Amino acid sequence: MFATLSDRLTATFKNLRGKGRLSDEDIDATAREIRVALLEADVALPVVKDFIAAVKERARGAEVSQALNPAQQVIQIVNDELVRILGGETRRLRFAKQPPTVIMLAGLQGAGKTTLAGKLAMWLKSQGKQPLLVAADLQRPNAVTQLQVVGERAGVAVWAPEPGNGVGDPVAVARSSIEHATSKLYDVVVVDTAGRLGVDEEMMRQAADIRDAVKPDETLFVVDAMIGQDAVTTATAFLEGVGFDGVVLTKLDGDARGGAALSVASVTGRPVMFASAGEKLTDFDVFHPERMASRILDLGDMLTLIEQAQKAFDADQAEEMARKLSAKGGKDFTFDDFLQQMQAIKKMGSFKSLLGMLPGAGQMREALESFDERELDRVQAIVHSMTPAERDNPKIINGSRRARIARGSGRQVSEVNQLIERFFMAREMMSQAARGKLGGLGNMPGMPGMAGGIPGLPGMGGKKSKGRQPKQGKKGKRGARSGNPAKRAAQLAAADERRAQEAQPGQVPSAFGGDAPSPEGGFELPDDIAEFLKKR
Repeated sequence: MFATLSDRLTATFKNLRGKGRLSDEDIDATAREIRVALLEADVALPVVKDFIAAVKERARGAEVSQALNPAQQVIQIVNDELVRILGGETRRLRFAKQPPTVIMLAGLQGAGKTTLAGKLAMWLKSQGKQPLLVAADLQRPNAVTQLQVVGERAGVAVWAPEPGNGVGDPVAVARSSIEHATSKLYDVVVVDTAGRLGVDEEMMRQAADIRDAVKPDETLFVVDAMIGQDAVTTATAFLEGVGFDGVVLTKLDGDARGGAALSVASVTGRPVMFASAGEKLTDFDVFHPERMASRILDLGDMLTLIEQAQKAFDADQAEEMARKLSAKGGKDFTFDDFLQQMQAIKKMGSFKSLLGMLPGAGQMREALESFDERELDRVQAIVHSMTPAERDNPKIINGSRRARIARGSGRQVSEVNQLIERFFMAREMMSQAARGKLGGLGNMPGMPGMAGGIPGLPGMGGKKSKGRQPKQGKKGKRGARSGNPAKRAAQLAAADERRAQEAQPGQVPSAFGGDAPSPEGGFELPDDIAEFLKKR
């Protein structure tokens, strides 16, 4: 949703890099670009004016003029101001001291209140609560039936004494739900109310009557993040007519410009508490202003990624994986372990959304958009077509076995070859990392279960990227090879002899040519790589 805004801000900050000092002209130009980016994202004009004024004031202060890196300091200021207009800090639900806690949902028709009620109930259930959904929307056709279906999918009870479709009193249903929850020991009641296509007096009166009947501990205004400036108008009308404690943003996975998300909290003074970014009941979480600001600035959202990984990965399995990678050069890591990683990653959600949380994800947006989520299933099909012995020891997979695996999975032999090649490369790199023999994982060819082990993701270690290619040697330069076959053979022989004379015990080939000191504790080349080097 924030792709356009993120791209504009990132391009603006690029112009500041490399400058040791920022002049007033630089600050004014940057502020002007940020203003245009925010207005194009459909952010409310009063919010834009306040934002730009705060950025310019701080940018001209001592924190930038005395900074070692002024450009990074400006980025930090913009990040801080984005967090501020998004609500400042994470706002948690307030639970009643005496159960049940009553949560009332209000908003326009089509904002997704009914589906959101199921998502909220499922999230509450994961927090150890016993929620009850209340069907108080008795006007929209089949609204009661929809809530019952959503509640069944979420595994949550639904209180629906009236059939709806224009029949029944919503205020009486809401009032009776409190008595029912108390008698059945439900500790949270989520009341789904009716909406309209636009703000009108009847809707406001009904919402106010339900509020007075149940006295909610939290009233949440549900807003469609794709409706633009009208979100601010509607939120202001609800705040004056009914009142609410927090905002819930839905449809954050849409392709709208997203200005509503940046405007509602600042205009109404009420924080965004939850965000929904998908159709699944699990596509729902607490809204963190600092994490959203970080995503907008293309700085990643590693905390959310870590939290999702902790939910999906079993701690004992992760420890066992680490043990296998650190021992015997990682040779104990098999394709069965690879499958476990793949299945855990699929539990975390969309692969595109996961990679989108990485810093700099905006620079590979085209690659992410072109990636087919079904590629994960195809990779699993290849692994499932292997025998248990082949999964346990991939080195036995010869040409005929690869052809059989390709036929069994419905894929090409080249895809099987590529997957096996990536597996061996990634296993070796991860093994070195687990033993502390790599300074970082930035150049890893591909991690099993991640993009590197998956064919079909451009530029991410799957199919070879069409990015920067190494420069070819020029004639006359050292290391250039002659076009004459006899001279080239002589050059190769001389190079081999020179390397043999220069090689010293305890050294390994360096990535920059020549030899480099061996890491502490020695460096043992894998058998297949050592055999390959001997052939050279």
